[in-house]
Amino acid sequence: MSLTSVTLITGAASGLGWAMSRHWYAAGHCLVLADIDGPALSARATELGYSDRVMAITTDITQIDDIAFLIEQVRERFGRLDLLVNNAGITHRSPAHQTDPAVFRKVMAVDWQGAVELTMAALPLLRESSGQIVCIGSMAGWMPVPGRAAYCAAKGALTQFFEVLRLELESEGIHILMVYPSFLDTPIKNHALGHDGGIARHPRSMVGNMRSAEWMADLIDQGLQQRKRWILPEPISRFGSLLWRVAPALYLRQVRKRFKSEL
Repeated sequence: MSLTSVTLITGAASGLGWAMSRHWYAAGHCLVLADIDGPALSARATELGYSDRVMAITTDITQIDDIAFLIEQVRERFGRLDLLVNNAGITHRSPAHQTDPAVFRKVMAVDWQGAVELTMAALPLLRESSGQIVCIGSMAGWMPVPGRAAYCAAKGALTQFFEVLRLELESEGIHILMVYPSFLDTPIKNHALGHDGGIARHPRSMVGNMRSAEWMADLIDQGLQQRKRWILPEPISRFGSLLWRVAPALYLRQVRKRFKSEL
């Protein structure tokens, strides 16, 4: 991508979103940083120096008026959009049968509906630039993970929606990259919702290695340059997904052991 590329990143104030922001700022992109946490977002913009290449907009992607304002500001400030990164997301750690349905609604609203509605709003600009879309999915969208029913459902829905969108838009020159990290060292683990909508207090169970957000950001950039459709970086997650399909009983036995504390 050229040095004049305009990149919009949601969830830009922390974790993978902030790592991608730093990565593409260093590469010369103009950045639109969006996050629901206004003070943290302002601090990040300050770290980048509030240059003419950076715009920070406090945005709740579950609110259609916020989405409309965000896209309007992108058009007014830069006149174009080359890359949309649907990164904002939340998770929960709670057995489904013990969880307040409001938690399910919130996770779905942020992790699926927000990404969908923002993408639809951004499509006119992306059509003009023959731009690219990155969606941060999860291997949890491919296979069941105890204590993550809503998260698995939201990420599964995200995958199916954007795979259909890819089929519909690829002939127009719009490229979609689906990214499926497993466990990254980001603050999302500290803000997972519990069964009542408060912050979950029990520790996160995990499988495989903990990777850095910077490592993932670099892989995403490489994937875009190579016009990849998918990034599945962790061999153990790919194996788990395959095991779920070819030997589901064995997968379920293993995952129950690994995630016993979640149940």
